[in-house]
Amino acid sequence: MVTKKLCLLAGLTALLTTLAACSGGSGASSTTPATPATPVVEAGLGEAAQLGELIFKDASLSASGKQSCATCHDPANAHGPSNNLSAQLGGASGDVQGFRAAPSLRYLNQNPAFFFAADGTPTGGFNRDGRAMTLAEQAERPFLAPHEMDNGSKQSVIDKLKKAAYVERFRAQFGAGILDNAEQAFSRITFALQSYQKEAPEFHPFDSKYDLFLAGKVKLSDQELRGLALFNDTAKGNCIGCHLSARGADGSPPLFTDFTFDNLGLPRNAKLKATADPAYFDLGLCGPDRTDLVDKHPDLCGAFKVPTLRNVATRQTFFHNGAFDNLKDVVSFYVRRDTNPEEWYPLGADGVVQKFNDLPPQYRKNVNTTEVPYNRQPGMVPALSPSEIDDVVKFLGTLTDGYQINP
Repeated sequence: MVTKKLCLLAGLTALLTTLAACSGGSGASSTTPATPATPVVEAGLGEAAQLGELIFKDASLSASGKQSCATCHDPANAHGPSNNLSAQLGGASGDVQGFRAAPSLRYLNQNPAFFFAADGTPTGGFNRDGRAMTLAEQAERPFLAPHEMDNGSKQSVIDKLKKAAYVERFRAQFGAGILDNAEQAFSRITFALQSYQKEAPEFHPFDSKYDLFLAGKVKLSDQELRGLALFNDTAKGNCIGCHLSARGADGSPPLFTDFTFDNLGLPRNAKLKATADPAYFDLGLCGPDRTDLVDKHPDLCGAFKVPTLRNVATRQTFFHNGAFDNLKDVVSFYVRRDTNPEEWYPLGADGVVQKFNDLPPQYRKNVNTTEVPYNRQPGMVPALSPSEIDDVVKFLGTLTDGYQINP
């Protein structure tokens, strides 16, 4: 089982000081972005980043000609999916289902490469299993995967790029003969995408209501403040065990993730076609996509990366397997998984609740059952009451980017 640090409370004192000063009582379907006839890019970006933006929004680089990076990572929806599908559809005909819910791409610019901390905790990396070491590496798979843009080869991607309206800009930036070598040209594509995500403010705006609250510019409502207190309370929500809410020691805004991994024992999601095979299991750090840890660290099987909670209220699908489509249900699952397992898992033929049924039996011992709020048994009182769950959900809504202060 992954051992998590309970709080990491550095900077919480400053947050509480801000709380005291600022407390008060104020209170879809998937679409394919069209490639513009005249490419328009965000001002102020370097040339590589501008090319990255054009590539990000270019559906012609897919086998179907209808899917771009922005299709699954919609800029209008915090660079996450704009629908409630458990996994997005791709392939040459746009009807091949993926295996995991597509995450938001926001706030990844400070994400570290994968490593084991001094205490053995797996940390960092990109993708839900941390296997990609950089944003550029993370960008590789969607172009090639059969359930995504489905090009099959890097050469196929480059052949499409040669027909793009911005191809001469690409040559000017990376060399006149760059497209003669598919391997090198493809690496420049992913480099450009990485540059775009690192440079463009839209990927890390830090302009949510909570950011303005920390800056002393707005007040949170009474319910939002109650939710924040429960979020931080190590005996209640204990959300800060993984999702840090205080500024860093250097004053940097909180990212609401500690970059670690956890095993939550989610219920199996029958909406994923892959689960029709009873032998199929997604084990996160142990595969099927990542294969370097399963033999050395079987205790990590079933663990997935802790995501940022920024913009979580904009999502319509939650967790790696898309098992939930409602934020209130997500918070309820955290605090009622162990006290009321019958609410989340099916009954077996013997009438016994099949808890942690999306993991093989030998890995169910890896599920986090020691930290608050998971340290409970059936019949015990959940860590949060229904009204307190509502308070936490209300607070999570303050983490949505683009908050506008009313004049």
